[in-house]
Amino acid sequence: MTWTILVLVVGILLFLFGGMLLPKGDEKKPAAGKIVAKKCITLISIILISGSMCRLYTPFYLTAVNPAIVQEMVTGMQEQQQEEKNKQIRKVVRSEGEQLMRDAPVLGNRDAKKTIYVWTDFSCPYCRRVHGEIERVLADRDDTRVVIKNFSIHGPLSDGPAKAVIAAKLQDPEKAAALTNMLMTRDFYTQDDLKDQSKIAEKVEANVMKMAKEAGLDTEKLKEDMNGEVVARELRNVRDMAQRFEINGTPFLIIGEQAFPGAIPADQIEAALDE
Repeated sequence: MTWTILVLVVGILLFLFGGMLLPKGDEKKPAAGKIVAKKCITLISIILISGSMCRLYTPFYLTAVNPAIVQEMVTGMQEQQQEEKNKQIRKVVRSEGEQLMRDAPVLGNRDAKKTIYVWTDFSCPYCRRVHGEIERVLADRDDTRVVIKNFSIHGPLSDGPAKAVIAAKLQDPEKAAALTNMLMTRDFYTQDDLKDQSKIAEKVEANVMKMAKEAGLDTEKLKEDMNGEVVARELRNVRDMAQRFEINGTPFLIIGEQAFPGAIPADQIEAALDE
């Protein structure tokens, strides 16, 4: 702002007194060069004044006269960025869909034609909310499957459950889906568990194993598989895809070939599936 005002002052001074910078001569018959120089000084001063006035008025116009245009510009930019992201997603889903599904737990009809990919975390309250919305959708239709990409971002509160459901798929996909639903709808740690952070991972795993046993899983085999290569490969895939899609938090849904960050309602999920 200071530099803009300074340029404006310089422009005004040039416009008013620029001719004084030129050498004096016969004013009745000025040389052609002097005439050209005066016109150039005048032109430069007008450019400086006009440019400065535009720079000074534009912020005032955007903030006071027509602030809605700023929102329109931001919205337009966001829509353009989202469209670019959707293009990337379309490319990846079409070429790497099998890799995205290979090791991940799947809810609903595993042979369905329509797919929802959801980056989620069992300890995220918004993920639990969107899980409920997804369950509403699956209850009404059998043409959709949900691929659970366990984006473990909350440390020991997330790691154990994420590894468990991936490992559970190696035993039985249906039981893996059942364990996923349990972990999304029940508490697998208490406030008392949080008091001793050094033991939280151990307590979370113990609670997860109780649910796994209830789901009919072999818990000893489950513990072994949780530290195996398949689980490690899936967690790498989740992180790699999150980086490619610029996913910084959960939940994040890909429905068909569109991205939906945040906990969206069932009707919006339905609409995206039907497009």
